[in-house]
Amino acid sequence: MAKYRHALPQTNGGLFLSDGGMETALIFLQGLDLPQFASFVLVDRQDGRAELVKYYEQYLPIARKRGLGFVLDTATWRASLDWGRMIGFDAARLGAINLAAVDLVADLRDKWETPTTPVVLNGAIGPRGDGYKAGRMEAEEARDYHAFQVDLFARSQADMVSAITMNTVNEGVGIALAARAAHMPCAVSFTVETDGRLVDGTTLRAAIEATEEATAGSPAYYMVNCAHPTHFEQALARDEAWVKRIRGVRANASAKSHAELDSSDTLDIGDIADLGRRYRSLTRAFPSMRILGGCCGTDHRHLAAICEACVPTAAAA
Repeated sequence: MAKYRHALPQTNGGLFLSDGGMETALIFLQGLDLPQFASFVLVDRQDGRAELVKYYEQYLPIARKRGLGFVLDTATWRASLDWGRMIGFDAARLGAINLAAVDLVADLRDKWETPTTPVVLNGAIGPRGDGYKAGRMEAEEARDYHAFQVDLFARSQADMVSAITMNTVNEGVGIALAARAAHMPCAVSFTVETDGRLVDGTTLRAAIEATEEATAGSPAYYMVNCAHPTHFEQALARDEAWVKRIRGVRANASAKSHAELDSSDTLDIGDIADLGRRYRSLTRAFPSMRILGGCCGTDHRHLAAICEACVPTAAAA
């Protein structure tokens, strides 16, 4: 049974951590082969699950040591039908993997959760296409497509789902609608280019406000991910309602553009200390941002720096 589905603890004001750039860490730091950048393939074999546990257990001790909550993502960002078929997984096998991915993080929750470190199980859902290129789906098509994963997570121990690395409003709306139909809490996380806009030119404000309108405000909250803070800091405005709906940040380590990162065959870990300072500035300027994690190029070192920079601020808030 889902533990927090009806009352997500991260919406109540405490500070929560999350993991870093799962796929980049698994490829560049743990030396694994992930076809099509798909970490879900590891869930299908014993040695792969061991590698995922190794990855997760670099982050969970940071949260427990500090007495902070943790939003624990499944390795399912690519585990949707089109990506699965591309790699050779049919719907039945893919469905089993999505459920097994939840079981894996549920076992980790049993091991690492404490009264001061609640661990929320989050079913991660990525874009149907390339996260760096604009998709062309209507919201209803996105709803129907992503319902495959949403419905699986609704049958599992997952507490919520997240639409991660969304670069169009329609896809974010579609996942939120599928989650609402399945009675699953949902977060929608947009990614932006270096100008603070979605790849199709939509402003972050317009994306969030349009999603709110199309879904009657059903998402539990919004996030920004897969962009360096320098890319979206200028897009935020203090004391505006849409900004207060952003509860989390999972930034890239590198300040490079998506195009530059996409063409790179090396890992850019950026300036770890500077990233921590930028998170501290964000949490001070925008107190609603209480879920802190990383995206491409980040690992447990970045999360430790972020935690070190932000926890004193959080404790005083």
